[in-house]
Amino acid sequence: MSTEAADLLVGASTDFLRNFSPFNRMEAEALAFLAERAVLSFFPRGADILTPEMGVPKHFHIVQRGKIQARQTGSTTVTEYASLTLGPGECFPIGAISARRPSTNAYVAVEDSFCYQITTDEFLHLMQISPVLHLFCTQYIASLLNQSRQQLQTAFAQRAAEQQTMTTALGKLIQKEPVFVTPETPTREALERMSELRLGCMVVVDEQTRPVGVLTQSDLLPRVILAGFDLSRPIGELMTANPHQLPQSASAYDAALEMATHGVRHLLVVDVDGVLKGVVSERDLFSLQRISLRQIRAGIDNAADIEALRHASGDIRQLALNLIAQGIGAEQLTQFISALNDALTRRIIVLARERHDLLGIDFGWFAFGSEGRHEQTLSTDQDNGIVFRAMEGQSVDGARKRLLAFAQTVNEDLAACGFPLCKGNIMASNPELCLTLDEWKSRFGDWIREPDPQALLNASIFFDFRILYGNPRFEDQLRSWLNKTVKGNSSFLRMMAVNALKVLPPLGRIRDFVLEDDGTIDLKKSGARLFVDVARILALRTGVDSSSTVQRLRQAAARIGMSAEEVDAMIDGFNFIQLLRLRAQHLETEHDAPEDNRVNPESLNELDRRILKEAFRQARKLQLRLKLDYQI
Repeated sequence: MSTEAADLLVGASTDFLRNFSPFNRMEAEALAFLAERAVLSFFPRGADILTPEMGVPKHFHIVQRGKIQARQTGSTTVTEYASLTLGPGECFPIGAISARRPSTNAYVAVEDSFCYQITTDEFLHLMQISPVLHLFCTQYIASLLNQSRQQLQTAFAQRAAEQQTMTTALGKLIQKEPVFVTPETPTREALERMSELRLGCMVVVDEQTRPVGVLTQSDLLPRVILAGFDLSRPIGELMTANPHQLPQSASAYDAALEMATHGVRHLLVVDVDGVLKGVVSERDLFSLQRISLRQIRAGIDNAADIEALRHASGDIRQLALNLIAQGIGAEQLTQFISALNDALTRRIIVLARERHDLLGIDFGWFAFGSEGRHEQTLSTDQDNGIVFRAMEGQSVDGARKRLLAFAQTVNEDLAACGFPLCKGNIMASNPELCLTLDEWKSRFGDWIREPDPQALLNASIFFDFRILYGNPRFEDQLRSWLNKTVKGNSSFLRMMAVNALKVLPPLGRIRDFVLEDDGTIDLKKSGARLFVDVARILALRTGVDSSSTVQRLRQAAARIGMSAEEVDAMIDGFNFIQLLRLRAQHLETEHDAPEDNRVNPESLNELDRRILKEAFRQARKLQLRLKLDYQI
């Protein structure tokens, strides 16, 4: 072959590789090394490209055209669990080459196909000279997700111009040396320094400059002026102990979430040794977002009526969309949305209590479903209930009657703020969901003892619970009872597993995806639900107390021996599906609209299609574990 012809082939190979991750981000030297050595090979339909019987792989393959099916060893039939299809830009077998072992899959051409090949030694050398490829091979889905997030941020670059983002580390936001006093400092001296330096708060530290307390301007009226506090006394008697603090490596988003969750305006920033480095206020975060977190939280906390809360609900959606544009991850975003929606719901409850006599009733307001898991997206309806205890001298029926009237008000007010009434009547105003603790235990116990289809559906909704307002001990007591009751009931867990496996990831055997009649995929029912259902079963089986899907997976995985790398990939897959759901939910869309969770894969760019495909593969791995564990 002439030099000119060889150069043309190398150029064609390079152009092709630049269309796919990770080759489009590889170092120039590494990409040239790959393109110069890649040999294009043809495999007719039905050809075995690589099988376990061939021993340690001799080549690394990159699909150039066609479809390659990877089938698990020992599988005599092609099932959703046993196979996956690889298309252009995808490569194999990374794990077998890296471990220098035979492949556990058989790779077969399902149509006439072409693959680029380099030798195993060339691939191993390529991993040594290319950090990008090395990261890709060791953290496959995480690497793709990072690139997708970068693309999203680039798409919104003009919108975010002249702004730092909410991913900025707190250490970079601090511009001044911290001002502080010791607990023994006279209060008058501390207040004079606050006034002189125009500080919103004064930090109190110990001998090692570690924060032990804080005094804010909002503390002065109730604690100093109205209380007639003697200003000669030490500030240690006046300060708020155990102030909220975050490490300087935490992001502005983390600070915003902490402020939203706890209703504070200042956060202390410390180093790895806990030494004070500075203070971050809501004012510091203001420039990082188009809608002020302080405005939203203040609007919620000071709302005197439902109309004011309705406006706050719209602001929450707008702020969330801004954060999506800045590249905030789905797990943090859903927690952020849930934290602000929690504050909104609590304010609605407080306003409703002023109109209802609940004296003598100890109760808790349950959040179920996605709200119970801290996984609310921008489109959600109501899933709530009440647990209560009638105090001495009160009848249970009398207390329930008053609570139901109260719950009706709360449910209607939530609907007015954009959270539709639940079509399935899973609401606290339903007498079936306004129960004493013993009645909830009895209800859960009935579902566990007789797991018919309706009982299993109920368990998938109500077992994801938390107390959003009221007495938190009800949640602890019910969770402890539930975990103890279910853990020893393998037949119930197996029935839940059977139910969870009825919905499979929409991966095609030949095509990339199995689509519904309208050409879309429901990311809630055919995506997020797959991870949520398995995580719930693993949590019940291992006694995990958390209701969050991500925390359930992490904690349960540690107890059943799953590797950190394996569970990280699964969590990345779940989070990407959640992110796609959030991106599909627009500001103008009504809550719980049918199209909110649907995506047409053809509308996604090549990178996001590839990540979605990998995310569904991770769901399939989770389901396969369930299938094997319960011999289904």
